[in-house]
Order: sequence, then C-alpha cells, then structure tokens
Amino acid sequence: MKPVIALVGRPNVGKSTLFNRLTGTRDAIVADFAGLTRDRHYGNGHLGKREYIVIDTGGFEPDATEGIYREMAKQTRQAVAESDVVLFVVDARAGLSAQDHEIAQYLRRLGKPTLLVANKAEGMKEGAQLVEFFELGLGEVLPVSSAHGQGVRSMLELALDAIPGFSEEDEAEAPEDDVIRLAVAGRPNVGKSTLINVWLGEERLVAFDLPGTTRDAISVPFERDGKKFELIDTAGLRRKGKVFEAIEKFSVVKTLQAIESAHVVLLLLDATQGVTDQDAHIAGYILESGRAVVLAINKWDAVDAYQREQIERQIETRLAFLKFASLHLISAKKRQGLGPVWKSIVSARASAMRKMPTPVLTRLLQEAVAFQAPQKGSMYRPKMRYAHQGGMNPPVIVIHGNSLEHVPDAYKRFLEGRFRKAFDLVGTPLRIEFKTSANPFKE
Repeated sequence: MKPVIALVGRPNVGKSTLFNRLTGTRDAIVADFAGLTRDRHYGNGHLGKREYIVIDTGGFEPDATEGIYREMAKQTRQAVAESDVVLFVVDARAGLSAQDHEIAQYLRRLGKPTLLVANKAEGMKEGAQLVEFFELGLGEVLPVSSAHGQGVRSMLELALDAIPGFSEEDEAEAPEDDVIRLAVAGRPNVGKSTLINVWLGEERLVAFDLPGTTRDAISVPFERDGKKFELIDTAGLRRKGKVFEAIEKFSVVKTLQAIESAHVVLLLLDATQGVTDQDAHIAGYILESGRAVVLAINKWDAVDAYQREQIERQIETRLAFLKFASLHLISAKKRQGLGPVWKSIVSARASAMRKMPTPVLTRLLQEAVAFQAPQKGSMYRPKMRYAHQGGMNPPVIVIHGNSLEHVPDAYKRFLEGRFRKAFDLVGTPLRIEFKTSANPFKE
C-alpha cells in the first residue's frame, strides 16, 4: 500500500504550493488568497522508487461551527483520519498564531505521526525566526520553501521514515486504460458535489447551498460493478460577464481542462431553473471537445407537472444538438433515478471507443447512396467511393470520393443517422470527414 501524507494548516500558509511540489504537478490552484482550497485534493508522487499519496486540504479551523468553514474542517478531519503521517504547515514569515495553537492541540490529541513544517523559510539562514514554533510541542521545526523547493526532499524523507511499519512494496495498480474518467459539469449550485457524495456514500466533497463552493477540479477514484471510474467534480461555469474574481477564472480553466481530459461528461441541469443559455454554452463546449455526454436533470422532485413540461420543451429547442445523448431525470438528495445513469455512462464510453470495420462502413455508405443519392452541386454530382474509420473518442468516419466539397450538411446528417443506427452509437458525437481525390490530369 502507498503511504498517505496529509497537509494540514491554517489558510494561506502554502499547502497547495507544497502539494504541487510533492506531486510534481500544477493540479492544485495556487493564488495569494486565503481560503482558496475547500475540498480534499489527492495526488500521487514519488521519491526515487518510494511512491506516496498526498492529500491537500482547505484552511483548517478546528472550532468552526457553522457555514462553509465547518464543512471545510470536516474535510480536513477526514483527510487526517485517512493519512499515515501529517505535515502540519505553518508560515515562517507570518509567525505563530492562535489558530496554529488550536490545530497543534488537535493533532497532539490524535497521537498520529506529525511533522511541523515551517513554509516560506527561504533566505532564513539562522533559525532564530523559527524558535517560537517550538511552543507548539510537536518537536523539531523543518524549514522549507515550497515555492523554491528548498528543504522539501529532506522533509519528505523524514515524513516517510516516520510511518510505522511502512513497506516499500506497493500494490500493482490497474492500467490507466481500464479507468473511465467521468467529469460532472454544469452551472454553479446544480448539485454536482451532492451527486458525487451520494455515489460515494460519504461526504467526500464540500456541498453547501452557495454558488461557487467548488473551486478546483477534484478527482475521486470509484469502483462500481467491477468497473473502475475516476469521478471529477468541476467548478460551476457562469457567464463570462459574471466572472470577476481571478480565482473563479482559474476555476473555469480547470473545469475546461477536466472536460478535455475526461472520457465521458455528465452534464447536470437544474430542474428548478430550467435550461438556460449557459447550459447550452457548456453543452456546446462539450460537443466541440468531442467528449461522450450523458444529460441528467437534477432536483426533478422539486418541480410540478407544468414546469416539467416546460423543461422538456426547452431541451428539445435549446439542446437539440445533443439529441444523441441519453436523458435522465434524477434527484441527488433523495437518491432517485441514479441507477440508469451509470448504464448510460458505460454505454457512452463504449460507443466512443467503438471499432468500425472498413468493409462494413463502405457497404453502409453504398446502401445509403442507393437509398438517397446526394444532390448535384454546381456542375458535378458528388461520388462517394469508400469509407473508413479515422479515429476514436469521438468516432471519426472518413469518406473518400470525387467532388465531395459540394455535399450539403443535410446529407451529412442523413449519413450520420444511418451510421449511428448501424453501430448503435449512443451518447457520443460522430464526426464525418470528406476527402476528395485530386485530378491527376489537372494542368
């Protein structure tokens, strides 16, 4: 088993910067802004051949009793419970605070292996500034600089050595190809984090009745019916004109990256608000990126018959370009209608990776042309000779022939419908490309 290292400390001491340093990634959003991280954020790292898991947490306030700070404190406690060793991060420049004392008291009571890490200690050659941290009663103070990498390696070696009975033998991990990456996208406050928490059966993500609670793209491993998934909770996307905070701009970028890297995107809509222009924009972006997509309308239990009818009409008009996607009516809070969503996710992934043999494609093309030939454009009628598969995720069909630049969009849609039906492609976009043969006698 890989050892687990939890990063704990008050807001803005540099936990996310240290997380990025330990994982060798830029997965955690970093900005000079207190309270940016809210959820538990997992990452993998290694020191030579020794591998480990790092958990980044939000700013810890042990005594928080209400609002989002209570939820963040809950997440941190969970991270500490899961970890083998805790790195308690303090700010060497800002010095000791009352909050540091509270956190130290909490960690001492737990009795878990804990290392006291004084971050932002670059340029502090004498240890005079660090003396006050000995008050916390957690032993030696380790000066590091997450931003510059100073002292990080020796701190990490000490952390791994502090784990009792740690064996360097790791479990063989499942190949990456077996894991289906599922990104849950949508507007703020539609219930993305609530849905993932329900699936996991624990309060893994901060779910709070406040738009913009999730700021980072948080990935969580999950297994269901023998299939491995990676659930990615994304920040809600608002209209550009409504995004003022720099933090939220980072969040938007992270969400778009999560959609790009996912195999399937679950687009979550809010039944109480209907289908908005922003929902259509997000759907458009998913389509452009070529991801397989499943539609789900959350909070279906909270609307009456008239509103339901209105939403169904709005989907037909505003999301007409997602006709190929499966639609599900769910309630995350009441756990209604969640079973069929999984089946659609698995079938959407299978459709996106479907192999289409060239002889079958060519036969289907010839049958389609025999049924309905493309209309004549300018002087010449388009002639389609053969078709082959040009890619997967999304499936691409390349058609070769003469004068294909004159094929109208309506005929392209006709061909798409026939290919979809023949190969049972549900939940994935299908791209058709035309390649016209060059005339060897030209000039």
